[in-house]
Amino acid sequence: MEEVLKSLNDQQRNAVLHTDGPLMILAGAGSGKTKTLVTKISYLIEQKGISPFKVLALTFSNKAAREMRDRIATQVSSDAGALSVTTFHAFCARVLRSEAQYIGLSRNFTIYDTSESKAVIKQVLSRHGISTKELSPYEVLNYMDGLNNLGYYVGIEDEEDFDIDRSDPFFAYYNEYTNELRKSNAVDFGGLITGVLHLFEKFPDVLTKYINRFDYILVDEYQDTNRAQFKLLNYLSKAKRNICVVGDEDQSIYSWRGADIRNILEFEENFPEANVMKLEQNYRSSRNIIEAASSVIARNTHRKGKEMWTSNPTGEEIEVIECFNEKEEAEFITNTIISLSKEGNPTREMAVFYRTNAQSRTIEDQLRRANIPYRVVGGVKFYERKEIKDMLAYLRVIVNSKDSLAFSRIVNVPSRGIGATTLRKLENVAIRDGVSLPEIVETVVDNPSDYKDMKLSAKVRSSLGTLANMYVEARLSDSSGKLPSEIYESVLHESGYLDSLKARKDYESQARIENLEELSSAIKQYETSTQKPDLGGFLETVTLDTSNNEDMGMDLGEVSLMTIHGAKGLEFNHVFLCGVEENIFPSIRSLEEFQDFGLEEERRLFYVAMTRAMKKLYICFAQGRMLYGQLKFNGPSRFINEIPNKYYTWRKVGKISGSSSNSWDDMDDEYDDFNQEQEFDSEEKTWVVSRNQPESKYKTGSKVIHSLYGEGSVIDSEGFGPDEKVTIRFKDGVNKKFMVKFAPLTLI
Repeated sequence: MEEVLKSLNDQQRNAVLHTDGPLMILAGAGSGKTKTLVTKISYLIEQKGISPFKVLALTFSNKAAREMRDRIATQVSSDAGALSVTTFHAFCARVLRSEAQYIGLSRNFTIYDTSESKAVIKQVLSRHGISTKELSPYEVLNYMDGLNNLGYYVGIEDEEDFDIDRSDPFFAYYNEYTNELRKSNAVDFGGLITGVLHLFEKFPDVLTKYINRFDYILVDEYQDTNRAQFKLLNYLSKAKRNICVVGDEDQSIYSWRGADIRNILEFEENFPEANVMKLEQNYRSSRNIIEAASSVIARNTHRKGKEMWTSNPTGEEIEVIECFNEKEEAEFITNTIISLSKEGNPTREMAVFYRTNAQSRTIEDQLRRANIPYRVVGGVKFYERKEIKDMLAYLRVIVNSKDSLAFSRIVNVPSRGIGATTLRKLENVAIRDGVSLPEIVETVVDNPSDYKDMKLSAKVRSSLGTLANMYVEARLSDSSGKLPSEIYESVLHESGYLDSLKARKDYESQARIENLEELSSAIKQYETSTQKPDLGGFLETVTLDTSNNEDMGMDLGEVSLMTIHGAKGLEFNHVFLCGVEENIFPSIRSLEEFQDFGLEEERRLFYVAMTRAMKKLYICFAQGRMLYGQLKFNGPSRFINEIPNKYYTWRKVGKISGSSSNSWDDMDDEYDDFNQEQEFDSEEKTWVVSRNQPESKYKTGSKVIHSLYGEGSVIDSEGFGPDEKVTIRFKDGVNKKFMVKFAPLTLI
């Protein structure tokens, strides 16, 4: 133990030796917080003689808990098997199993995952006559997550402390949902923690049992706790006050998951006698990187204040790389990785960070073409993501009407009421008639009287008809030379796929929407590189690009690709931070929804990205970027301007390398068909974009001809420009709604 203590610096050692009373350790990036926490627990057991049974250490992932437990075992001579090093949810599940009878559960209660919770919500909504098309279950689940994160539960005594509109229908759904779980002897994930809060509030004797059980409580990554977890810790530590929390307010980046930075900022208000110690020496990065990152984060006001420093060498300057567009950005990153590897730098020590998952696509394309092995950390490669595979399946059926595999993937995605039974009926008839699934569907739709023996319901026939008509229209468009990107946008909207994701309004669905918009960018880039683009050509390009690295040698290791959120806790010698542009990073959504608070969290995210780099940091941005299917001129992020000039060099690459003072002037030549006026203030580096709003061509009462449905009249029109939608009544009395930019319409 003495040797371990000697290996610590003064700040770390003081934190370890302070054992009694509340303690907050503010541990900056790369300051050895895990080493300090592990040593502190070992010190309690070895030097203070505390039984492992009396120590509780809480963290956020099973992996982190496992690693901490293994490291403690190497430092203590006694058996550490009784030591509780676990996650918040695992700890609460264990408590509820032991004390279930107090709150009306049996010990064999079920823990519901998201899919099971969704099924219960659907039942609740159904009782109220609400279909999932009217209200997505995910909206209700998000509402309930918010209540769980705050520590609310049915029957809480201090209910008035919660700002909840009890007349909100969602609150009624929440109460019904919790009642259903209770009847089913079940608890959902968030309910594990609120269930223990309920237990401790209603049954003081049970709370006393756990207060007596644990003499010391230690918490890792405290900045990531939500209010429910904060209340749990207060319950457990309120008598003995021996609580030690380790965290960094400058790395609080998970507010969208319920993390509440107030927990760390207000720690001393809740524990007035608390000691605060700071770990400010960074062991990871060069001095240049640490001082630059510290200068940026110092602009935040919601922080305790640390002054990070390092005894590491000054190191290389940060490079700010100005690229012409996102393709050149990806080429620069790829070429630099090749050069670095030739110099003897292992590619496993290189990483590419981006703000959103959708940005990985261009980087992946370039790495594949250069035969550089890579892995997407904490995510799935772009063309392997579910939503991308779904939409590619839609496009494959348009190109190939015999592709039964693609059709079976999307026939009920999004849900159309076409279940496994209907699919089996269609497959059996297709096998009997020797045709493919898409072909038999078109035949059944066109000749319903010949297939009465299939006994398809009216709803199923209608759904199949809508799907078949969409494919017929798309094939007509493809054969007539319509651009693949326009066909894709039409299918994305008319299939209902995009609307089904928008209805969920959760973080994951928003990320999927961004990926689908990025697929539009990929199609448009294909169009610019091909003389006669069509859907078949694009699909072939994707297939060849994603399969040409199957036999790629892995001797160089893998370059890591990840979002910045996924990079927290990791480190690499060389880091490429791409897409550092205004409205991308900082994210426009964060600025719009959370304003100044959102800006500060985005700045913390930038700080996290910078401090992952050990030797060299490249910060890349593009003058113009095809993002989510649209060309964006955002300009460099404000965060670049917040880095003092002495820490970086600014380099222009590709088409703009060596250009004069304003390299932005070249943009008009490349994108001369991008119909907007642009102004650029060189001092502020901000683009101001204005558009002329077109008037509707299809006014109510207009006569039109649709290439498939014939002549009709416009009975309603909404929106304008690319978002205009019209409702048309055709001669057979049927009303249909179309997006103007996709529909094959002609004004009479």
